[in-house]
Amino acid sequence: MSKLNPYAIVYVDDEALALKYFEKGFSQEFNIFTANSAAEAWEIIQQHHAKIGVLMSDQRMPGQTGVQLLERVRRAYPQIIRILVTAYADVDSAIAGVNEGAIYRYVSKPWDVADLRINLLRALEFFMVLVERNGLIHEKLSALQQVVLSDRTKNLGVLAAGLSCHFRHALRAATQFIAAMPQDSAPTEGLAGSQTALGKHIEALIKRAS
Repeated sequence: MSKLNPYAIVYVDDEALALKYFEKGFSQEFNIFTANSAAEAWEIIQQHHAKIGVLMSDQRMPGQTGVQLLERVRRAYPQIIRILVTAYADVDSAIAGVNEGAIYRYVSKPWDVADLRINLLRALEFFMVLVERNGLIHEKLSALQQVVLSDRTKNLGVLAAGLSCHFRHALRAATQFIAAMPQDSAPTEGLAGSQTALGKHIEALIKRAS
């Protein structure tokens, strides 16, 4: 039987029987990972996070609660959809998890296979919507970046052309100014001779630069 979604579901529960029933009920339709503790689930998520669409965790587990695990995953991999499985006595924990943004929804325990199947399908569909949205946002940002870089290059070209034009005008004016200065072919004073030599030197530098 073909899988309903290419992305996987991680189910975390310290009860071995619950993990067994979950695999039996959903492994033919979904790609499944199971873990018997929050620590084991975290290792699985770190290794396969690019392939995981949904994380479903029981609330009452030794070491780390389900809400704590889901909150940790929310900070590290916010794209993963998070579901909390809780008994009736843990509803307050589920409500707190929803309010803190750690979970997408909660499922009552013991769960019904048919109802849980619908919830898992909806969670995976929501995950796919987020993946598609993030992809579109990335494409638009990349296109916008290219436009900004292109405009920046054009602006730098215009600025360089303008500076070159102003520089040429300044050199031309200086050259004309030097050419218009009277040249004393036989200066009688040393100061006048040094000014003429200086003028010729400046004129040579300007012509060379132009």
